[in-house]
Amino acid sequence: MAGREKRPAFDFEPWLRRWGLAADGAPIVTPASDLLPVRQGEEPAMLKVAHEEEERWGWLVLEWWDGEGAVRVLAREGDTVLLERATGSRSLVAMAAEGEDEEATRIICAAAAVLHRRGKAPPPDLVPLAAWFAPLTGRADRPGVLGEAARTARKLLADPREVVVLHGDLHHGNILDGAARGWLAIDPKRLIGERGFDFANLMRNPFELGIATAPARFRAQAEIIADAAGLERTRLLEWTLAFAGLSAVWILDDGEEPEADLAVAELAAALLAEG
Repeated sequence: MAGREKRPAFDFEPWLRRWGLAADGAPIVTPASDLLPVRQGEEPAMLKVAHEEEERWGWLVLEWWDGEGAVRVLAREGDTVLLERATGSRSLVAMAAEGEDEEATRIICAAAAVLHRRGKAPPPDLVPLAAWFAPLTGRADRPGVLGEAARTARKLLADPREVVVLHGDLHHGNILDGAARGWLAIDPKRLIGERGFDFANLMRNPFELGIATAPARFRAQAEIIADAAGLERTRLLEWTLAFAGLSAVWILDDGEEPEADLAVAELAAALLAEG
């Protein structure tokens, strides 16, 4: 994002000593965290140090899922978490790129179903979708697709359905091959709200392949997700419009141009207009 300063290299050594870990690969640096593949004895794991607020809370939902459809939390102290490492060789991004786009989408929908069916009482300190969408919903008087997205978000949030603990960032890169453990989620947000929201991001991905805004693929994706996730197609498109608008606002507030998100919003609005 615009304005981010490059962080100095993170020193994992104290954590390796504290938890009896051995480095098992090169560090991975993202805008929000530093990660290091490690081993704890013979077990592969991932050491993660979060640097941004929303990343600092991912452990809360992972602990609540307790390994059901998601990586396990092995240890935690402050902003540092030791996670189960998914070691399977399959990649959903690669599948989408290599002619298995629909299968990858259906795998993600099935993985989401495992996460959403968790029957325990939700953990504390979750963020309701109404708060998450606040940067967008205050712009309902805006002209064009951003105003339409804001009004759609307001309508959805006023009448939530099937409220569950959400992943919040469901896409091809956040569902990993856990080998014998199956497909496992990583990097959840701490959100609670309507189940259908979780599939809006899937309509926008995988961004890195540049296929999310192809009109024919977008139309097909809406049908596939609605079928695989058991959603009303109209409701899915409304959440897609709303979330694309929210993402566009975040990007605008960072001083950048959200061309891809606005394109997704326009596609969703066009399909909704068709009925």
